[in-house]
Amino acid sequence: MKEAFNEQLYKKIPINNLILFGIHLVLNKEKECRFEELTKKCFALFPKIFSLHNNPNWPDTRKLDRPLRMLRNKKLIIGNPQDSFSLTSSGKKIALEIANTLTQKRLL
Repeated sequence: MKEAFNEQLYKKIPINNLILFGIHLVLNKEKECRFEELTKKCFALFPKIFSLHNNPNWPDTRKLDRPLRMLRNKKLIIGNPQDSFSLTSSGKKIALEIANTLTQKRLL
């Protein structure tokens, strides 16, 4: 798995967009994006954002809960934590923009 991105770079990106990017990466590797895999991916790539407050070595699933509901309400994703998540065309567009930002093809 890829190591974490540059903290100074990813801290400037809204958590919702980081989650969209995480879903995109999981879907590129797996057939479906299950909540557990998304949690693992987001924590691995963006540990300062997705870790427990008192234990930075563990992911905090609560940091995904509300943003995932917001993303679904905004029609950027479909699915739920019990099954899996997919990106809508609008969500995929944002995820690709974040990919460009994180790989520094485009400045913030």
